[in-house]
Amino acid sequence: MSNGLFDPQVWETAWKEDPKAMSNKFKAMGMDPHHSFDHKAKVFNEEVFSSGGKARSERIISWMEGQGVDFAGLTVLDIGAASGGFTVPFIERGAKVTAVEPNVPLAELFRQNTAGAAPGQVELVSEAFEHIDIAAKGWLNAFDLVFVSMCPAVFDWESAEKVISCARQYCYISMSAGVQEHGLMNEVLPLLTGREVHAESSDMAYLLQLLYLKGYTYESIVTRETKSKELSIEAALNEVMEMLPLHHLNDTETTRKIITEYLHTTYPEQKVVVRQGGRFGKVLIKLQELNMYSRASAVSK
Repeated sequence: MSNGLFDPQVWETAWKEDPKAMSNKFKAMGMDPHHSFDHKAKVFNEEVFSSGGKARSERIISWMEGQGVDFAGLTVLDIGAASGGFTVPFIERGAKVTAVEPNVPLAELFRQNTAGAAPGQVELVSEAFEHIDIAAKGWLNAFDLVFVSMCPAVFDWESAEKVISCARQYCYISMSAGVQEHGLMNEVLPLLTGREVHAESSDMAYLLQLLYLKGYTYESIVTRETKSKELSIEAALNEVMEMLPLHHLNDTETTRKIITEYLHTTYPEQKVVVRQGGRFGKVLIKLQELNMYSRASAVSK
């Protein structure tokens, strides 16, 4: 067995250089992750605060509470807070939240969604976390919980360490754990490339391996989450064309013709039901209570 499997430096370098790591994909596409949601902010906000979106947030928060996280009086750094989908239930549970969100439309929605918070309970920092000097900011070991959900602030081990260094008790990080599933894209990719869609490397795999090799104590879970939506032929075509760069494909006249013909042939009723999602990893790093948590023992104290 290769000793490289247990060499942290090998994994750190591999993550940083992997062309399929999300940060490198964004760079190859010329995409700024902090502005990619500009035109989607309103729709994203509606989804987050829909009944399904709220249920998702509650499942994640309940999982954390099941590991011993008590939000009453907790200080939380919510990195990539978006429009407040997690900040709102955090403050409803009695936490004091410092939120980081550089995207202007999402930050404005965040302010609206948290307007009812008590004075001093919520602070919004409108900067990209990777640009913040956490020592100068006084954020080193400053928060009981650092929370990072599906945010590009964690893109290699150095950035992960920066996030963790802000936490006193807990650090929660979630990200994709494999290739993103998009039913329609999976249908058309073989027509464009001649090959099926297969699982790729994922940032979550690198993160978990390095947490293990670096000696951290943590709880982790990988789940599969999906949702469906109905689109018109035109909307479906536009969505697929928008996603082509993620698969190293270009928007050409030939590509557009192939996809258009496929859509009209396969969906004669002009309605396309798209299922999308994938596997997602969640990890709760414990920095103080390092033994296995027992709710029964905690209640009896």
